[in-house]
Amino acid sequence: MYKHLFFDLDHTLWDFDANAKTTLADLHSDYALQEKGIPDFEVFYKNYLLHNEILWERYRKGLIRQQELRYKRMWLTLLDFKIADEFLAKEMSTRFLDKLPTRTRLFPYTMEILKYLQHRGYVLHLITNGFDETQHSKLRYSGLTPFFKEVITSECSNCLKPQKEIFEYAFKRCVANPQECIMIGDNFEADIQGAINAGIDQVHVNFQKLPTPVKPTYTIHSLKELELIF
Repeated sequence: MYKHLFFDLDHTLWDFDANAKTTLADLHSDYALQEKGIPDFEVFYKNYLLHNEILWERYRKGLIRQQELRYKRMWLTLLDFKIADEFLAKEMSTRFLDKLPTRTRLFPYTMEILKYLQHRGYVLHLITNGFDETQHSKLRYSGLTPFFKEVITSECSNCLKPQKEIFEYAFKRCVANPQECIMIGDNFEADIQGAINAGIDQVHVNFQKLPTPVKPTYTIHSLKELELIF
């Protein structure tokens, strides 16, 4: 029934939260933030994730630009601790973006399921709202590059999930018939609603077993469950 499998990357295969936490912990130590008024790293980390999620939502809606997203998430986190140091925020943001893509933490069974699907003859691609250089670095360092024929980013397509245009761009680039395509991702709005907007089936990778407003074509709670579908 399916030939082309479109995966999301962050939070679906590549463990963004774990990799970000390791990177931010290094920055917290390297910049001696405990001496600048941020003694508790866990609070700093949670605040960063909150700002990152809010800003990504605004970015997906076209309300802010790439550079604003990259800088503001660090700036706003520092402001939470009354550190109004613009130079520090920009320097930490640059260091974060340099180091983050080199992290290699994947969700359990990522390598095994990609090998399984490839062996079964499926053509694997990525559709990600991430940036070209960053996403390709993540793939390269974590050993995922060989699995994917095409990597469609919001940067190269000039549109973002859940807009149907990024999926239509992917169909053309991959020479894929939509009836043979399915989207696999964790984010309900971006991945599942995006696939619905584009008229293709969906697999919701719902690790946290969260409620959803509508029922996807398939729902799984671990990547190994993809073997039951494909």
